Amino acid sequence: MEAFFEWLFQTLALPKVGLPAIFVVSLVSATLLPLGSEPAVFGYIKLNPEMFWPAIVVATVGNTAGGAIDWWLGYAAKLALVRYRKHRQEREHEQEHAEHRRHERKPSKPVLDKRYSRWMRRLGPPTLLLSWLPGVGDPLCTLAGWLRLSFWPSLGYMAIGKFLRYLVMTGSLLWIPDSFWHNIAQTLKHWF
Repeated sequence: MEAFFEWLFQTLALPKVGLPAIFVVSLVSATLLPLGSEPAVFGYIKLNPEMFWPAIVVATVGNTAGGAIDWWLGYAAKLALVRYRKHRQEREHEQEHAEHRRHERKPSKPVLDKRYSRWMRRLGPPTLLLSWLPGVGDPLCTLAGWLRLSFWPSLGYMAIGKFLRYLVMTGSLLWIPDSFWHNIAQTLKHWF
């Protein structure tokens, strides 16, 4: 197991791989897996300051792609649940009425409850500007798919929120002087 982790860390080593590693880390961190991409983005930019904008854009694209995966997972889960319930109701109906009107039905797109429709109209895709929030953002993207919010507007708002997060967080961390980071490292060495 130790050899696997060593191989994984060597494969994802930022100075060797660079922007593809930023993309992968950002993509994986946007799924429901607990992983943060900000340290990787900050570390890469700290090592390569000339790559600030490319790294921010690649991280945003990767994180937004992960949010899109979450959206599709929520959408697929909702459809599977609705189909399961519909199929179960049809079986119960068939048992009660012995194949009455079974062949006359046409499959239709499942309808959402009215409470979800109201929520979607009131808040809608702009809520995905908050998709960058730790612990809340990934489930929010999944919920957007579950509620069947429009995909492209949802994706656009996800991208805006995630871009602003990377820009503000990385920019803020770069303003902190190097001596601060050295002091933190010395403190950690002293404790451990």
